[in-house]
Amino acid sequence: MTSTPPTAGAAKSYAAVDLGATSGRVVVGRVGRGELTLTEVNRFANVPVRLPSGLHWNLPGLFTGILDGLREAARTAPAVTSVGVDTWAVDYGLLDADGALLGIPYHYRDARTATVAPQVRDKVGAQELYTVNGLQHLPFNTVFQLAAARDTAQLAAAETLLLIPDLLTHWLTGSVGAEVTNASTTGLLDARTGEWSRDLAARIGLDPALLPPLRHPGESAGELLPHIVAATGLAAGTPVVTVASHDTASAVAAVPLTAPGGAYISCGTWSLAGLELPGPVLTEASRAANFTNERGVDGTFRYLRNIMGMWLLEECRRVWAARGEPSELASLLADAARAEPFAAVIDPDAPEFLAPADMPAAIAEHCVRTGQRAPASRGALVRCVLESLALAHRRVLRRAAALAGRDITRIHLVGGGSRNDLLCRFTADATGLPVIAGPTEATALGNILVQARADGLVGDLAEMRQLVADTQELRHFEPSGDLRAWDAADARVVTAP
Repeated sequence: MTSTPPTAGAAKSYAAVDLGATSGRVVVGRVGRGELTLTEVNRFANVPVRLPSGLHWNLPGLFTGILDGLREAARTAPAVTSVGVDTWAVDYGLLDADGALLGIPYHYRDARTATVAPQVRDKVGAQELYTVNGLQHLPFNTVFQLAAARDTAQLAAAETLLLIPDLLTHWLTGSVGAEVTNASTTGLLDARTGEWSRDLAARIGLDPALLPPLRHPGESAGELLPHIVAATGLAAGTPVVTVASHDTASAVAAVPLTAPGGAYISCGTWSLAGLELPGPVLTEASRAANFTNERGVDGTFRYLRNIMGMWLLEECRRVWAARGEPSELASLLADAARAEPFAAVIDPDAPEFLAPADMPAAIAEHCVRTGQRAPASRGALVRCVLESLALAHRRVLRRAAALAGRDITRIHLVGGGSRNDLLCRFTADATGLPVIAGPTEATALGNILVQARADGLVGDLAEMRQLVADTQELRHFEPSGDLRAWDAADARVVTAP
């Protein structure tokens, strides 16, 4: 898609609803010729709720935060052109025949899927499953969540399945659909055709009729419902645009990949490290290496692996804060910079780190179990986490390049992790490649840019990325130090099977 560049003074405002695993926010983006700015108008906590049935998302509370944010957007930027919604992947809600939500959506960290994957593989087979959906094996993928729910009264009563951003869009507009970048994370989308694999759904015991029509980034999802207009003060007829509703897909759309050879790491709660490709890699070697093929904007593929990410550090800080111990990030990073290098290294993806009650204790126990000394201080533990994440970034990107037959000449690190200078420096040193850090707000930027493109204000994906490169703060980290020390540390990591 191309468009005529906007004329001077033609900037417009768009509202992005952006929900992450620990917080949500509404951001107003202003887009024009040489202009791309963001203003956060509301931020709210995303705190899961543990009920007798398990761990759930407080989705009504999140929706209240969204409405509060849209109300503030209407107050501060009266001419909001459209709204777009992105969230995390894999989780879903079920609607009954009247369109009402059945229960409260489960959190992907709930334990109900712990033993389900082998049952699904018995029915389909790991190789065949990968040939169809091209997904990294993660125990919480939607296909496994649905298998865990197979005999429940809730699933039996369901008429429609909506992923979280599609459910929120439904509450805003009344429309029903499944945005394709997020649908590609479910395990039920055919990686080759880009359509639902209804045969696979039926084989795991899911009624294919539950799967809604697919939408693509840039399509209209409808207009705000009258009661939403009344609640927010936004103009009647304000459209909701389907963006790349998987937050990583939105983030990758805003990675300033303006020349060949770039890899990306979208670093937040998770680190998503990989390459943008024109098609999927569905080889047996790719499956064995546990790489995923997820859809991106304009038919691209995000060839990547999930790495546990800043979750490890944030959980440590949460535990320390609850104990009344120092947890301020700047101080912890300063202590980490002074700590002994490579005193202990871990595999961030070890299963004991997925949902521990006490992350510092889990890391210490992992170190002892793998024949290392447990970190002796908070600074040493933070250094262990960041060096281990940098090594994981290195392993994943090198393997992705080999499997896809690509050369990597630089790494773009975006998202909240791009503010962490120590992590950026460690990643450059570990990989021996320059790291371009930023934009921090890649997800919101990608959301806003897809809306602006649907409005004819920017052109194709390359033009969107050039606007990011021209307007956003980018910081450069050149590799330094002894790469052999990183090689030796990597050889000590005991990786999860």
